[in-house]
Amino acid sequence: MARNNNDNRDGMSREEAGRMGGEKTSKTHGKDFYQEIGKKGGESTSESHDKDFYQEIGQKGGKSTASSHDKDFYQDIGKKGGESTADSHDKDFYQEIGKKGGEATSESHDKDFYRDIGQKGGNSRNNND
Repeated sequence: MARNNNDNRDGMSREEAGRMGGEKTSKTHGKDFYQEIGKKGGESTSESHDKDFYQEIGQKGGKSTASSHDKDFYQDIGKKGGESTADSHDKDFYQEIGKKGGEATSESHDKDFYRDIGQKGGNSRNNND
């Protein structure tokens, strides 16, 4: 009789065996172990997958996260990320990313775009005075 692939020799499911193995590993290995295997896995994945793969899994993850979190969640993580970045970077960092952002924007927009946003900004300022 053929054996069910979901069971191992001891009659334990693969899921149960995996859970028990994971628990045992977590008791015998520390943070450094998990960081090292995560790094190796990431390097291996990056060698075998292209940009499209990462865009696809990013979109899937974003949709999944969006369906289970609200506006407050995003505001909270945005605030934490901003504070963390501010703590670890100086004025030169912000000047550099601002320059890069400005260059990228100028490559993808024409004079009409800048005229329109300037007009909107001016109107907004006038309405708030």
